[in-house]
Parts: sequence; structure tokens; C-alpha cells
Amino acid sequence: MPHVHITAALRNNLTYLKNSYAAQPFKVANVTEDKLENLLRLMLMSSSPGVLNKDDFKMDVNVEAGAALHCTTQGYQRIYTMQGRADLQMNVHMADNASMFYLPHPTVPHSGSDFSSVSNIHLQKRHQLIWSEIITCGRKLSGEEFLFRKFQSVVNIYVEGKLAVRENVLLEPFKRNIHAMGQLEGYTHQSSLMYLNTVADMDLLSALCLESLSGKEHIHYGVSALPVNGLLVRILGYKGEQLFDCNNQLASILQRKQKEALALL
Repeated sequence: MPHVHITAALRNNLTYLKNSYAAQPFKVANVTEDKLENLLRLMLMSSSPGVLNKDDFKMDVNVEAGAALHCTTQGYQRIYTMQGRADLQMNVHMADNASMFYLPHPTVPHSGSDFSSVSNIHLQKRHQLIWSEIITCGRKLSGEEFLFRKFQSVVNIYVEGKLAVRENVLLEPFKRNIHAMGQLEGYTHQSSLMYLNTVADMDLLSALCLESLSGKEHIHYGVSALPVNGLLVRILGYKGEQLFDCNNQLASILQRKQKEALALL
């Protein structure tokens, strides 16, 4: 089982990569540019062309107290045609007053693929989290629109050991009409971005997110409150790059406001 392990910690008021291990085909690259900013920026890279039949990946991320970690990916994540299935398990543990921002590129499930992922995120009382995911219809320009067998992504967020949020996205185009009411309703791409922050004003942030998205064309979006102090931004569209840009713009807004919230902790 290919395994990635990352630990981010705080030293002299700056976040650094305390520990990193990545088995083939993975690699963890430190892409931090501003060495004076308390934010460690990492890129998850892979020498493999994508997810293959019977792949079973595991990733463990630890963010120690006061540390701030930003993770992105090398590029679009392709899930190739397979006879069986592939799986990913991701476990994130954040200590008190830790921050993590996870903004991966869109996922592209190819014809006949079957992929499931489970992400378990453990937060303490004081926390700051951005977690996003973008799912495409497949290789649209190659005529592979919704020809994958199954795509499932489950995100469980625990606060002080108790399950606070569960996001379960299940797409099975051959079992249910993907364009029906309550499904994608004609759109081909969907994005989810969750933001949790102990002290942030979510009413203000919801308004800022809606304002940021209001000028975008060819998308449909909404902002919902989470059971804890947080929000969920859902976007439907037709282009993965557009949704990726939207998520990064939203994250930038949320991170700027987060600095004000951190001053109150």
C-alpha cells in the first residue's frame, strides 16, 4: 500500500516540515515562497500517470499546535479505466489552534473506473480548516462523459472526537440519471469547499463568498451553514479549471479573514 506521511510543526513562529515520508509513486515538495509567512505550502506529486486498477493509497497528515499547512496537487488527478476498483484513505489530525487548507486539482474519472475515498479529519476545539474537492464528468472532449462506473468520496470531520460534519458524494451514472432533479441537473462538474473556523463570522464570510461568485458565468452555486461554526460552498459548472480558480479565490478571501480571527484566539 503506497503511503504518504506528513507532519507540520511550529518553530520560532513559523511552520516547517517536521517529518515527511512518501513511498513510490508519491513525492512531497515544499513550494513555500514567502519564508517569513507562517504558512507551509506543500505540493503532493506523483510519478504515476494517475490512479490505476487495484491501487490502494493511504495518506496521514499531522498539523501540530499553532502550525498552518497549505496542500495542493501537481495537476489533474486521472482515474484510469479498470476492471476492479481503487481506494484512497486520508487521515488528518490537527492539534489545538492548527490550520490546514487542502485545495487539490479536479479529479477526472475515466470510462469504466471505480474509485472510492474516505477522508477522516480530526479537529480540536480551536481550528481553522479549508477542505475542497472538484469532480468532473470524465474526459469530456474524448466523448467519455459520465462513463465511469462509480465515484464516491466521503469526508468525516470530527471536532474533539465527535462527528460534526459528513459529506458523502456518490455518483453512479449507470444506476441513476446523473442529470435528474437533485443530481447535477445538466451540469458536468461539481465542486465542494468546506470552511470551519472556531471564531470567524460565518454570516459575513457567506456574503463575501456569494459576492465573489456573483460575477462568474456558466456556474450555479450556493452557500450553506454547517452544524458547527462553518460553511459549505457548492458550485456546479462545465469546466474544471474555472471551478479550481473559484475555489482558490474563495480560499484567499477566507484566509485573509482568518488572520483577523486568529488575532482573537
